[in-house]
Amino acid sequence: MYIGSHMSIAGGLHKAFERIRAVDGTALQIFTRNQRQWKIPPLTDEMVEDFKAAWRDWGDYPVAAHDSYLINLASPKKDAVEKSLAAFTEELRRCERLGIPWLVTHPGSHLGKGVDEGIRRYVENLDEAIRQSETGDVTVLLETTAGQGSNLGSSFEELARIIEASAFPDRLGVCYDTCHTFAAGYDIRTPEAYAETMDRFDATVGIDRLRFFHLNDSKTPLGSNKDRHDHIGKGELGKEAFRNIVNDERFRDVGMSLETDKGDDLEEDRMNLAVLRELMD
Repeated sequence: MYIGSHMSIAGGLHKAFERIRAVDGTALQIFTRNQRQWKIPPLTDEMVEDFKAAWRDWGDYPVAAHDSYLINLASPKKDAVEKSLAAFTEELRRCERLGIPWLVTHPGSHLGKGVDEGIRRYVENLDEAIRQSETGDVTVLLETTAGQGSNLGSSFEELARIIEASAFPDRLGVCYDTCHTFAAGYDIRTPEAYAETMDRFDATVGIDRLRFFHLNDSKTPLGSNKDRHDHIGKGELGKEAFRNIVNDERFRDVGMSLETDKGDDLEEDRMNLAVLRELMD
């Protein structure tokens, strides 16, 4: 099972591999740049070479990138969409140049315009970004969301609608966030509940589209629609929910990343990864 964490790129993109190795992780998620800014610095040949060399030294393990939280391709605001489209296009190009196969993204927020209009705008702008990027090797992973406010993607049905409406369905997959889906009302705490939820995902989206996991416990209860990550086994999901995931043979080759709070010493990551490993049969 490939399990790891989201790691900082402070000091250089390649530094993320030093950090994931420090916790013995076998899956990694990063931002490819400062995700709090619209301005995107160019990738130099040296940065790309250092990143790829560090990846080779770490091992043949899965790496995903997460796009900036500023991006909202479903926005009805012209200025926001223009910035979002340019930023997401560049995120795709950066991933392709770095050799990262997965770009995780939140499906955007309709900002009061309704789900139907939000999905229409999102798909239109997502497709345009893929076209403009002129990339071919990066798969966009739509992240399951908690259902806060006007955010899209909190139901499997909404994710399926996006994929079906896109001109590039073969370029789309899903990143399953355990905290978000639980907050959205999908239970995985017992073997029976887990099987029912995964069967529903398979029937709606297709289990083969699930390409990455975010492993986060939830500080809030089932159906709360609140995105509040907690450490593994410390929240409302509990350890057994994660036992169901890490022992599912269908996901043996799927990368799984923590997104829980931690200090610079990464001790919380070591603690959470130790819990996950203890749950493996």
